Amino acid sequence: MAVPQLAAPPGPAVKMKHRRGWAGWQFVGPFMVVFALVFLAPIAYSIYLSLYRNRLIGGNAFVGLDNYQRVIQDPQFWSAFGRVALFLCVQVPIMLFLALLVALAIDSGRLYGAGFFRVAIFLPYAVPAVVAALMWGFMYGARFGLIGNLSDFLHVQLPDPLKPSLILASIGNITTWEYVGYNMLIFYSALRVVPTSLYESAEIDGAGQWRIIRSIKLPHIRGALVIAAIFSVIGSFQLFNEPSILKDLAPNAITTYFTPNFYAYSLTFSGQEFNYSAAVAVVMAVLTMIVAYVVQLRGSRER
Repeated sequence: MAVPQLAAPPGPAVKMKHRRGWAGWQFVGPFMVVFALVFLAPIAYSIYLSLYRNRLIGGNAFVGLDNYQRVIQDPQFWSAFGRVALFLCVQVPIMLFLALLVALAIDSGRLYGAGFFRVAIFLPYAVPAVVAALMWGFMYGARFGLIGNLSDFLHVQLPDPLKPSLILASIGNITTWEYVGYNMLIFYSALRVVPTSLYESAEIDGAGQWRIIRSIKLPHIRGALVIAAIFSVIGSFQLFNEPSILKDLAPNAITTYFTPNFYAYSLTFSGQEFNYSAAVAVVMAVLTMIVAYVVQLRGSRER
């Protein structure tokens, strides 16, 4: 009759492996807690608010998807969305093109004082968005700002940048001034890691600068272009600081539903419609994710 053998106690290797597993969670744990508190919890609370409606009698009542149906049928929301979509289609390509042009010029090695230009072009990004909007808003002033002074000096009536037909272009100019340097730094960093052996081979083959840009530089920084485009898409749909600051200077041009974020802000703090504002924010977040994913998918397919 065979005698049953007792299982051997866990060896040092098993204990060490178990300890290493817990050590990893100890490093990741604090980040996960902060991530859940500052990112996941607000999203969950916004979705929770969007499912209720504050009524005069009975207080908050569960209404399901009624707030989302109201958003879909809200012409003011779609007017704001169309405005930022137009802003995205016009301003973002111009901004990325200028940033790429500057990055290529600095990386070429033929620009005198490249270090100075790199810092000077990046410097506007260090200016807070509120300060930049105030600064440009006063320069746009047709009666008291730079535009007004130029009109008086030249004895001509220059176009008012704060009028309804030009306000979106004026905001686009502010954001371009702010973020060209940021995107330039992304492109320049990507250009610096391109293997120099490719440039040497291209010079041996007799390739010109335009051929080097088209065949070497642009293909190698396509990933950086996609990242910058995604960041710009998200930033365009989150447009808020500039309209909120310029509203006092151009009350007839900027309405309470000028952008989706500004619309949600006005609903919350002026209209006291917290639940509907949460639904607007959730719908806008979903639309932003869809557009950003389409941009990423298109950029990945072209690689």
